[in-house]
Amino acid sequence: MIKVELLHVAGCANLEVTRALLQACLVEASVEAEVEDRVGAFPSPSVLVNGTDVMGPPEAGGAMCRLDIPTRECLLAALTS
Repeated sequence: MIKVELLHVAGCANLEVTRALLQACLVEASVEAEVEDRVGAFPSPSVLVNGTDVMGPPEAGGAMCRLDIPTRECLLAALTS
């Protein structure tokens, strides 16, 4: 079973775009997984698949806006590996 987490800070400007892209990638990859939505002091938005950030570890930790938001290619690669 694949574990998928969507980590973000409250009010993240890129959250809904990332959420929609993640859902589309889950469908495209034929992966059935519930996405655990977590709000907190995270680099935002971050998508973890089985505990690994699909974009690689961010340069800084804690609550911050990410400039390297998850891409379709990175999401699909993580979901199908």
